[in-house]
Amino acid sequence: MSSTPAGSNPRVRVTGPPTGRRRRTTVTAEIDARTELGEVYMRSLVRAQLRLALGTTAVLVLTLGLVPAAFWLLPPLQHARPADVPLAWLVLGVLAYPLLVMLAVSYVRRSERNEAAFRDLVSRDEP
Repeated sequence: MSSTPAGSNPRVRVTGPPTGRRRRTTVTAEIDARTELGEVYMRSLVRAQLRLALGTTAVLVLTLGLVPAAFWLLPPLQHARPADVPLAWLVLGVLAYPLLVMLAVSYVRRSERNEAAFRDLVSRDEP
């Protein structure tokens, strides 16, 4: 006869830590503990943000940065005066600001998209 009541589990003798089951750590715990895996995750986020910043800077340099070179290389542009205002003033003083605002808005949106993708990647592994 058994000494355990019907429907209950029999007693189990514990002689050590459970084997066969791996302790699962979350990605956020890995990042917080600064483990090698956590560093890989953080490095991927930093690289994505750096790539975005360098790309935005390249667009800025190729658009506004080359305006002075265009005026220097094309002398007729130096003397152009639409609406009795020098063309260089119009380009750098008026047209530059909408471009800067568009670049800033684009940068912020794409940066938030990178962070959301990282958050999804990290939360996907959470239990």
